[in-house]
Amino acid sequence: MYFVAAGKTLDDEPIDSNPDVLHVDTGMGMLDHHQLDEDTCAARRTLELVAKSQNLKGKNKKFPDEALVRMIDVVNDIDHFREVYFPNATADFYDFGLVAMLDGLKLIYPDDYQKLVDFGLLSLDGIYKNFQNKVWAEKELTKNGVEFKTKWGKGIGVETVNDETIRIAQRQGYVVAIRKDPKKGHVRIKASPQGGADLTECYNIFRKKDPEATWYLHAGRKMLLNGSMKNPDCRPTKLTLAEIIEVLKEK
Repeated sequence: MYFVAAGKTLDDEPIDSNPDVLHVDTGMGMLDHHQLDEDTCAARRTLELVAKSQNLKGKNKKFPDEALVRMIDVVNDIDHFREVYFPNATADFYDFGLVAMLDGLKLIYPDDYQKLVDFGLLSLDGIYKNFQNKVWAEKELTKNGVEFKTKWGKGIGVETVNDETIRIAQRQGYVVAIRKDPKKGHVRIKASPQGGADLTECYNIFRKKDPEATWYLHAGRKMLLNGSMKNPDCRPTKLTLAEIIEVLKEK
């Protein structure tokens, strides 16, 4: 990997003249977007190049990797400064994002480009993996989720190894989300941090129905756990997902 000044090319060679050299977002070449009056960026142009090399038809939305396409949509928004229109745009939590971290590191290591690239690539690997998990969780909830009503609002339960389903379900507006691990048998139940949900009664019912299982009610009374990566000695419940949902249903 080599670094050149913005707008320049490696050794001042004509852009895209060497098939072994790809100039990214510089030199007005095929992976640069500055010469285009389009809603695009270098990342999107790179994806389009990959799609073309794989003989994929249509725009990048047809690219089979949904997680990657959605990542690049976010990158493109930020590249065009549309983060100023994000909800609650001045909130401090945005400063925990990758863009803010890179901006801070540029101030700490202004001349160490390789350090910035290494950090960025490693971080993007993590973001990409999480996007994959998120896409998978959304599909699990749509395909296998069992909706039900509780006295606090709507709930959903799903049998899957993907724990991201809990977080996605809450973001989708479910007051209660249940995940049962089909392999280990463990169950995680989470209620919305806002609202009047209290899982204490459910906790007591589960302890009576399956006293041999390990049940833990968080102090906030909105998280009821049977099994945890932090506690490998937990005994999984014998109750089925349907039986667990029945306890939480509005009577």
